[in-house]
Amino acid sequence: MSGIYIHIPFCKQACNYCDFHFSTSMKKKDEMVLALAKEIVMRKNEFKLFDSAQNDNQIETIYFGGGTPSVLSNDEINHLINTIYDNYNVIENPEITLEANPDDLSTERIIELSKSPINRLSIGIQSFYEDDLKMMNRAHNSAEAINCLTEATKYFDNISLDLIYGIPGLTDEMWKKNIETALSFGIPHISSYALTVEPKTALRKLIDTGKIAEPQDEVASNHFMILVETLQKNDFIHYELSNFGKEGYFSKNNSAYWLGKKYIGIGPSAHSYDGEKRGWNIANNSLYIKSIQEDKLPLETEILTISDRYNEYIMTGLRTIWGVSLERIENEFGLEYLNYLNKQSQKFLNDDLLSIENNILKPTPKGKFLTDGIASDLFYLNLEE
Repeated sequence: MSGIYIHIPFCKQACNYCDFHFSTSMKKKDEMVLALAKEIVMRKNEFKLFDSAQNDNQIETIYFGGGTPSVLSNDEINHLINTIYDNYNVIENPEITLEANPDDLSTERIIELSKSPINRLSIGIQSFYEDDLKMMNRAHNSAEAINCLTEATKYFDNISLDLIYGIPGLTDEMWKKNIETALSFGIPHISSYALTVEPKTALRKLIDTGKIAEPQDEVASNHFMILVETLQKNDFIHYELSNFGKEGYFSKNNSAYWLGKKYIGIGPSAHSYDGEKRGWNIANNSLYIKSIQEDKLPLETEILTISDRYNEYIMTGLRTIWGVSLERIENEFGLEYLNYLNKQSQKFLNDDLLSIENNILKPTPKGKFLTDGIASDLFYLNLEE
């Protein structure tokens, strides 16, 4: 199985917390769509090198991320999808996801999308509270969030929405209300993230100047526990640290990343992975377009060392319900890595933050919120390659 990710590097306005690559100027949108389509064609031979015996050269997922992909017209989206179909081996009924913001999802637009190949929407709600949306500088308001979900659920079965927790001023009761509002629409998938203060973002500046309070880890931890408990009571499976889905509604695209499957990233700043090396496109719209127009891929690559691959498996494995297979560690990376992992994980096992069952290492409920920090302590950084 393989997937294609398409990065749409445009937004109507900049969210205060975001450090992804995007532009708020739409001047180069037409040129960008042409460049994206051309890169799709230019890279089609990469899939032919994948293992056809394991169907690695089949496209099972197409994902429009960003940025804000819903700023593209339906014709532009369909052009990119058709370009993939014309140049790749796409399975029957692939998962095709469009990230969208509520302000772009009018009833008319939702109906148009429902008639397109898009069969999954990932909607950036973030919060149903007006004050939160203004603080984050979101382009939509609370009424638009409610309206778009009301309409989208009429035409799409497979919908995910994003919520952010740990927002300064967001009480436990308010957070519970956010979750309850999301659940009231019968949404089968929720992605939820703690508000993170990244360097060089507007949020960082607002905090440094005292205009917004610093998010507190204790608040975020409480919100996370409320989220897990509430969603599990409502038949959601906590299949990845930040992702909850009902049976049959896990994100196939994201699950492929976490399970180490191969994918190609199209567009500026997009990443690619083929099992042995990782690549990333230049994060500059003008330079990306210029390079593609000159028939050059604006792509840098690195060969992953055994330690790189081990560390990545630790990070992704601990975040998912599939955990880290100790048998796989030994078979794929060797006894030295297995012994190191056993040694490093012992303190977390003793503190009931990790557990081992059926030779699978996983975080306990107590350790889930600390997963990323635990993983970093299990990384192997000193091996000579």
